[in-house]
Amino acid sequence: MAEPAYTHGHHESVLRSHTWRTAQNSAAYLLPHLEPGQRVLDVGCGPGTITADLARLVAPGAVLGIDQAEEVVAAAAAAHADVANVEFAVGDVYDLGSVDGVERAFDVVHAHQVLQHVPDPVGALVAMARACRPDGGIVAARDSDYAAMTWYPADPRLDRWLDLYRTVARANGGEPDAGRYLHAWARQAGFAGVESSASVWCFASPDDRAWWGGLWADRITQSAIAQQAVDRGLADRDELAALAQGWRDWAAHDDGWFAVLHGEIICRP
Repeated sequence: MAEPAYTHGHHESVLRSHTWRTAQNSAAYLLPHLEPGQRVLDVGCGPGTITADLARLVAPGAVLGIDQAEEVVAAAAAAHADVANVEFAVGDVYDLGSVDGVERAFDVVHAHQVLQHVPDPVGALVAMARACRPDGGIVAARDSDYAAMTWYPADPRLDRWLDLYRTVARANGGEPDAGRYLHAWARQAGFAGVESSASVWCFASPDDRAWWGGLWADRITQSAIAQQAVDRGLADRDELAALAQGWRDWAAHDDGWFAVLHGEIICRP
């Protein structure tokens, strides 16, 4: 299968968001299922902040984080060298058998914000199930739902940002509203049991607004999203600058509030 384009890319503004993620703020639905000694595979681990947290929670169990981007894997390994029971490797969710160690069944196979970017999310879940222990193992996934994001105050520039992002993501073969599809995808993948839930990130304090608005202002002008939008003729640099200003104006508003809805699944093969 051809490698899909990654909508976000690995610009600093993207990593600023990814390195903020922890098991507590991004995988709380999974935590009750974790126990010391479990073996965990973290698919699409990015900078490894969630991966390292999972490793601490299941120690002395072994945790493997995989990602397609070699530079991201190298950075994750360096950043978490102090976590003895975690390793990182280059790997593809559709070809887990080629990753050293994946042939051994895992107690937990986890993916955060991955299925929204792949061209065949059902196939990805099937591949994750193959890496999972059939007797008591679980597959866990969490993805945002862009169409369900909501904010205050209303601003047509943020409306346009959302429409543009969803258009670019779909042009890359992804599904930006993945959160609402996780339950259906898991059923199509043939899991015997599927538990579904939802949770949110909420950005409303002055510090949170400054962080969230600032990183999106940078992402919509400097990251891979911006270049893809320009290359496809979906926007020009002047419009992207206007959208970035919309984010800055939202962040500066004393009543600013933004919520990101996520779908979540716990699946049993």
